[in-house]
Amino acid sequence: MSRILIVEDDEDVRALIGHKLRRAGHEVSEAGDGEEGLAAARAGSPDLIVLDWMMPKLTGIEVCAQVRADTALTQPRILLLTAKSQDSDIALAMATGADGYLIKPFRANDLLERVTALLEAR
Repeated sequence: MSRILIVEDDEDVRALIGHKLRRAGHEVSEAGDGEEGLAAARAGSPDLIVLDWMMPKLTGIEVCAQVRADTALTQPRILLLTAKSQDSDIALAMATGADGYLIKPFRANDLLERVTALLEAR
């Protein structure tokens, strides 16, 4: 069973993702903003972080950069989940350390496939 942290400020989207991942057998924790998400990543050593880009307090890109810079973390896989769809956005996310990128709106099955692939590549 993999430990997955969802960092998403939209409560409905967070609940949907959490439900889908729990049904797939994952242990899921959740955070509602970037600061809370970064603290949860440091406290819980997740295998994968599903990370929204546009959030209050810290953006997903800022969280991603801080996770990658934190040598005390086990370096989880990071899937950035966002409405930002420009090539430059995707390039920035990958350059910052994201392992995957999924554009909103997304299909739940696409999310599961991406999560599974990232966890298997770990």
